[in-house]
Amino acid sequence: MKRLRTCITPAGKFQYGIHKPSYFVTNLRQETRLATLGKSSDEQEVMNSRNYPDSDLSVDSADWIYEIPNAFPFKGCTYIDKEWADGSARNPERIRLKPASEVSLTSSLKIGENNRNIWQQLPEPVLLALATCSTDGQDLVALAEISCLFIKEDGIPTGLSYHKAPDGSVRPAINNHALYEAVANNPYLPDPYKIIMVVRPGAQGGSEIVGEWPQNDNTHVFEYLRRNSYIPGGHYAANMADDAIRYSIAALNGDDLHGLRHLYYQRTFVRLAQDLELPQAAKRRMLSPEELETLRLAIASVLAEKGGGGVTLWGWNFGFDFAPSHYRLHASHQQIHQQYAMIPENVPSYTSGCEHPTGLMAAYACGDLLTEVIEDYRQLYDRDFFADYRAALAANTRLDGRSDLPADLVVWSDDRSTLFVPKAQTSQWELQLMTQPSTGGFLPGNIVECDTAIRNSLDSGILKAQKALAGLGAKMVTSIEYAKRLGDKKNGQPLLYAILPRLPESPGAFSEAQLRFINGHYPEDFAAACRRQLAL
Repeated sequence: MKRLRTCITPAGKFQYGIHKPSYFVTNLRQETRLATLGKSSDEQEVMNSRNYPDSDLSVDSADWIYEIPNAFPFKGCTYIDKEWADGSARNPERIRLKPASEVSLTSSLKIGENNRNIWQQLPEPVLLALATCSTDGQDLVALAEISCLFIKEDGIPTGLSYHKAPDGSVRPAINNHALYEAVANNPYLPDPYKIIMVVRPGAQGGSEIVGEWPQNDNTHVFEYLRRNSYIPGGHYAANMADDAIRYSIAALNGDDLHGLRHLYYQRTFVRLAQDLELPQAAKRRMLSPEELETLRLAIASVLAEKGGGGVTLWGWNFGFDFAPSHYRLHASHQQIHQQYAMIPENVPSYTSGCEHPTGLMAAYACGDLLTEVIEDYRQLYDRDFFADYRAALAANTRLDGRSDLPADLVVWSDDRSTLFVPKAQTSQWELQLMTQPSTGGFLPGNIVECDTAIRNSLDSGILKAQKALAGLGAKMVTSIEYAKRLGDKKNGQPLLYAILPRLPESPGAFSEAQLRFINGHYPEDFAAACRRQLAL
């Protein structure tokens, strides 16, 4: 019988393994090289003798390890060390990152106007470290002015100096690109410098603004076209505008998130309407929520009749960091933005060269991976995978068997969507958000199947997830959408979002390359930690 590696069972429960290791080790070492490691506080010599056992070893009771297959087989497996997780259960405050400490070279070295040239003498790795870690605006202004040439009026920066090429094109006069990126993305850089360096339209290149959530008292968002993107056929980015700077989740409000997401819904529905030859709803203005919903219903009606195979793509990299060794550690910029596109059903395939296609291949979309899980699960058990998943979430019990601590994996929910901690987390602090069936049993699997109320629910869930994670100290978070193909009439696949923080001591290495994810807490305790953040 075919096996499906998942923690979901047809009984509506989670399954997992527990390793309780005891083993024997044959000692094959030939030489013993005792050495002094140092001295203890009472002046006793500390030796490395424990590293050189005389005999074979018997390990009778190593730490228990929970092995939890991910609900989705394509996402691998999570391992939880019981000793670490028990420590977090005893002390839930361990589930957070410490805030960054204040850093100021100007104050530490008492840099004044008479010794400003010290900045020019620092090696580049030190400059890069300060550009990302300093919390002193004076430091950052000095670094910014090393990285590029500013135009100033009465000592106040008003723009950048540009080099003009023979063909008439212009490029900013940047002396050190890595330093420029690092300092421009530091939240403590004064806003006038941020605006000039990265936020003002045009500062990051010639991408055209083709949509806008208009400025009001609370928010303002621009939509940019990324012409030549690795995502073909139209890749868009919704960026906070220069009069609504958002470099942190704490600064992000509900109106911001609503504007960012509205531009995603609007662009997708307008593109689909064009493809389906529906009347153009509007030009040179934003669609109202009512117009957007009317357009969605028209698209859904045509897709129900004719079908379709494309699928949406949506994602958000929040947070920026840059190592002194020139490794960029996350997104291309700190300013809050979201990306979206449409993936076609098929793409021409080639086996030699690029002139003569030999056929068609399905264009990759991560939501298809969920579709395959649903189909394999039904074939194996004759049951609905996500119905059993929802049952498992509702009936969850703690991995450690304790009844005196919270067992609920749900962080937030309403009657349209649920934000929860997956039993097998990846990225350690992963959260997921998914749509819920209606009272009539319909389960929305893409944004064309989501009415205004469902879209608003999803927007709220995304914001709550980001707020909870930021409250625990997360600085870099990737969010992605798993969507069902448009026109797929099968019911049973929810629209699902994975929200994936990157933690300082978990950069990803050989374990993660095998889809083995190592955690130091129980998922139930992390869900409780997130709920506490939302209650603040």
